[in-house]
Amino acid sequence: MATERPLFDGAISTTFPLRFHDVSDMRQVPDNQEAFVDPNRDESLIIELLEFKHDVGDNASAAWFLHDLVTEQDGEGCTVIEQSGVVEAPGLSFGNIPAIVTTAVGQMAVSKGRQGREAQNIVRVYLANIRLKEVGTDVLVTAYEPLVINPLSESASVVGAGLVVSAMQSGIMPMSEVFKLAVSTFKVHNWNLFDPPL
Repeated sequence: MATERPLFDGAISTTFPLRFHDVSDMRQVPDNQEAFVDPNRDESLIIELLEFKHDVGDNASAAWFLHDLVTEQDGEGCTVIEQSGVVEAPGLSFGNIPAIVTTAVGQMAVSKGRQGREAQNIVRVYLANIRLKEVGTDVLVTAYEPLVINPLSESASVVGAGLVVSAMQSGIMPMSEVFKLAVSTFKVHNWNLFDPPL
């Protein structure tokens, strides 16, 4: 079951399944992020507010952020599987300027936390870049879906090593649908959350 979830003290909201628990209940999360995890499947959903990247074009912004994410997480072998064109989001307008949304789906090998490369899992990553230019912010909505869990990964003890049982077989909403729902229901309730444009 999916429900609307308040983010950043209610300034933003989006909808996704209740099986995703707030990571801040378990550990510290940076102030510019809201992170949620389904510990039984090691799937996660992260909403992040970043300073607007003026040097990144709208067309390929999601793919650019996806590659940046791989580098930041010391991932390997990132392949972009799918990339959308630019879509305007009139429901997300500030000063009559609609937000621009692009998405990308990729696959990479990445380790959990501080584990080394020998413990890398194969993960599908869904990333949406919601560009709120008028308030100088790039919003990232990122969903992680493990496909193969390495026996040396700390995830193996909970999820099990090897191919992950598909969401459909488990009778739950697939991560691709969780991602689409979170992006399509993303709302800003309080624009004061954002610093004034640069």
